[in-house]
Amino acid sequence: MRSTILNKALRGSICQPATGRGLVSALLVAGCMGLLPSCKHSADLVTPRTTNVNGEVDNWILDNMREVYYWNDKIPANPDTTLAPDQFFNSLLNKYDATTNPTGDRFSWIEESGSQLQAELSGETTTTGMEYDLFLRSAGSDGVIAQVLYVLPGSPAQQAGLKRGDIISKVNGTLLTKTNYADLLYSGAKTFSFGLASVANNGLSDTDVTKTVTTKVFQENPIYLDSTYTIGGKKVGYLVYNQFVPGANGSSAAEYDAQLDAIFGDFKAKGVSELVLDLRYNPGGYTSSSANLASLIGKGVNSSKLYFREEWNASITPMLQKEYGNSFFVQNFLDKAQNIGGNLSRVFVLTTDHTASASELIINGLRPYMIVTTIGTTTYGKNVGSITITDDTGKIKWGMQPIVFRSYNSLGQSDYATGFTPNVTVEEPLNLLPLGDTREAMLSAALSQISGNTAGGRVGAVNANPLSSLGSSIQRKAGGAPMVKAMKTLSL
Repeated sequence: MRSTILNKALRGSICQPATGRGLVSALLVAGCMGLLPSCKHSADLVTPRTTNVNGEVDNWILDNMREVYYWNDKIPANPDTTLAPDQFFNSLLNKYDATTNPTGDRFSWIEESGSQLQAELSGETTTTGMEYDLFLRSAGSDGVIAQVLYVLPGSPAQQAGLKRGDIISKVNGTLLTKTNYADLLYSGAKTFSFGLASVANNGLSDTDVTKTVTTKVFQENPIYLDSTYTIGGKKVGYLVYNQFVPGANGSSAAEYDAQLDAIFGDFKAKGVSELVLDLRYNPGGYTSSSANLASLIGKGVNSSKLYFREEWNASITPMLQKEYGNSFFVQNFLDKAQNIGGNLSRVFVLTTDHTASASELIINGLRPYMIVTTIGTTTYGKNVGSITITDDTGKIKWGMQPIVFRSYNSLGQSDYATGFTPNVTVEEPLNLLPLGDTREAMLSAALSQISGNTAGGRVGAVNANPLSSLGSSIQRKAGGAPMVKAMKTLSL
């Protein structure tokens, strides 16, 4: 997750200078929604500066982390400010360890370019336009393949003829292996030649087919697909939503949220009484968009009902309460004319380990109000949130994304740090059908639940992908699992 405090626009505006002031004082300058530029400017720092080349950036990092980091009481008393900024940032973290620190930090990160970080969180990247999972080619093999999960409409990958289900086994004529796949796939090259393999009976064989793709700066629309089906006399709405982003990078129009409103308005006009929400490839994003979507779905929800609340660190919480009251920590549902909750008794959510953060917030936030049935595999497990911190003077170029709060639903529940276990387990096969095809494994399972033709439990295991996972391009998507909190507009 990601939280935001300063600036009225969701993206693109600059924090008013707050010389000599900390975060809470700076909040009085501009109340807001949007990305959080750091209100600890390089000129404002009061701690003694060293002459080392990293001192200024590292002290800027340290001052902000001591103020807002969720685990600020775990920051070392005298960290080494001679370290490179990324190493210094990591040295401050309350690092996760499955055995010794299972509630530690798995999610904070820093990037050398704050502006690039902000663009990526809004879905704008230099990309081929496809996402894929990586697998060992076979048990005990050093060979690696990339299974294409989806291709963005209008992207270079689509124009080159790549599609969901394609298997990439070569890049620029070289077979992918455990030792070279990262260098070949993430080389930063502008043009790639992807060699494809074919699938038969869960086995792979290389072909002579190649697809040449040239990357470009591309803005992803998070709404991938919407459709309706009639199943057993019921009208079923289906939505594939791949990131919680209100609008394009640099836009303040929230055009993607408006598109969601229009889709649910259409669902409502068509009498949709069952909903399948496909979040299997959604790693998170803005909580404003999460609240918008939840408000279109929830049964009996309105602006008086709590969607989620936040818990910040012990030192900053009383200061924020004093300035803004408890409403600072609360996100209620929205009043939406397009809400279809009145026609729903439940919602089906399709999940994988790519389903994270703002996606999990949907599941947790709706559960107090309606039945949420998850279908797929266990979600990622992220119940904490971060903010983007940049230096608005432009002197420091870095941008960081530290965890600053933990989220709870209206019942006080926040117990999904290990993910949500699915009610119905369905594993994706090696042969992938198009998203929206009623025979596709996860959608088919949801439609079977709606029609009453199957019981809960484990299904789809016979055709499950037998290969060992090595990761996914989705994990590299702006940190893998961010969530951005849209703040209320705060008056001076």
